[in-house]
Amino acid sequence: MGIHRQLCFLASLLLAIHAGPILKPSDEEKAIAEDYLRKFFNLEDEMSFPRVHPEEEFNAVEKVELEEVKVEAKEKVDTLSVKLKEMQTFFGLRVTGKLDRETLEVMKKPRCGVSDVRSLKTSNLMSEGSPKWKTNPLTYRIENYTPDMTKAEVDHSIRRALQVWAEVTPLQFTRIYSDRYGTPDIMISFATTDHGDGMMFDIPTLAHAFPPGSGLGGDAHFDDDESFTFSNNSHNVFVLFLVAAHEFGHSLGLSHSSVSSDLMYSLYTFTDLDRSPLSSNDIKEIQALYGLPDCQNLVWDAVTTFRGETVFFKNGFYWRESQGRTVTQLPIRSFWPNAPDNIDAAYEDPVHNKLFLFKGSQVWAFDGQNLEPGYPKPLSSFGLPASLTRVDAAVHDNNSGKTLLFTNREYYSYDERQNRMDEGYPKRVNTRYAWVTGVVTAAHMSNGNTYLFIGRTLLEFSDRRFPGLLQNNYFLPC
Repeated sequence: MGIHRQLCFLASLLLAIHAGPILKPSDEEKAIAEDYLRKFFNLEDEMSFPRVHPEEEFNAVEKVELEEVKVEAKEKVDTLSVKLKEMQTFFGLRVTGKLDRETLEVMKKPRCGVSDVRSLKTSNLMSEGSPKWKTNPLTYRIENYTPDMTKAEVDHSIRRALQVWAEVTPLQFTRIYSDRYGTPDIMISFATTDHGDGMMFDIPTLAHAFPPGSGLGGDAHFDDDESFTFSNNSHNVFVLFLVAAHEFGHSLGLSHSSVSSDLMYSLYTFTDLDRSPLSSNDIKEIQALYGLPDCQNLVWDAVTTFRGETVFFKNGFYWRESQGRTVTQLPIRSFWPNAPDNIDAAYEDPVHNKLFLFKGSQVWAFDGQNLEPGYPKPLSSFGLPASLTRVDAAVHDNNSGKTLLFTNREYYSYDERQNRMDEGYPKRVNTRYAWVTGVVTAAHMSNGNTYLFIGRTLLEFSDRRFPGLLQNNYFLPC
């Protein structure tokens, strides 16, 4: 028996002793594990789980040879154990360093094909120096399509996946349709098995993408041997929008997260398609690279005071100014978990110490982060007409105790102290606020002045004869 085979046998015995009764992995399971650790945790190519061979008698020469390889065999087993511990730590498993059943099950789950090793650092940034795009807008091209979906569904999924990142950064994305418009920053394609980029597709890989740079930099490839869908959540069928949004995080410079609620988590996870899949961690990491969106160009959904701060709402996120004039942007549900995904209007009622959020024909009331019992309620609970389908903006006047509710080009006045709607409403907005010709999309009161947002236009109403015209980001240092 040659030294290599002797080594395999000896290492098999060592592994069996090390692993105990938890699991006796088959050769197939060992192959799955070692391939997984090579791809995602940088196990050296020459390392492998030992295969069990029948016990044989050794002659004197072979016994001497075996003594010489004992140390090497143990080192190999120890290396495998270290890599298993890395993987188990990353995925929050019981850290045993052994190939147990729980670890094998995770190895078989569908996931992204990018390595997890860089993510063992404290940050999700791809590498030292944090590669990022220096140009904006970025261009992309869809090279081909999957037969699983219509072209329109693929186009929409890709566009929406890119928009996920555009909503929380200054980045913009422009689609180009051929090389005559230049080489795209992000090339998107569907392929199978070995497709020429050195990262072969196989189970359980769904897709992979490359960090910013030239050549393959930024490109995203999807495994067309998998089944993609527009929106259905079913076994072994994967929502392209969610897979693409994850991969484009790599295209922009992020690596994997070990937090299962993050979009950049390695394993595929279905989430509510009606809201942004980004977590607070995802937003923090991408904004560390590219900063916040340009506030001046945003049309706010709502603006309100909340516990002494001014809070802005947009597309499922809220913005606030923290200490040191630093602006943070977080998902609404990260603070108000029972809130709607996005809102139409908001105001704080200091009389009852409540925050009200409006969406469609309903209103939510919060005491701090907690949803009040009985909510959400219909708009008619305010005394508004049952036919009213939404409130566009709301603002509370501390001096009068009245809350103004704007809808289309009219407004209502609600008396918080009496808990009833004032008589004689609705009235035209421009009868109270001259020069307002459009729909009020958000409203705010500060230092006795009323501020009305009409799209990207901000008007300040004070004691002056004419309203002041301010920039849309007047209340935010961005």
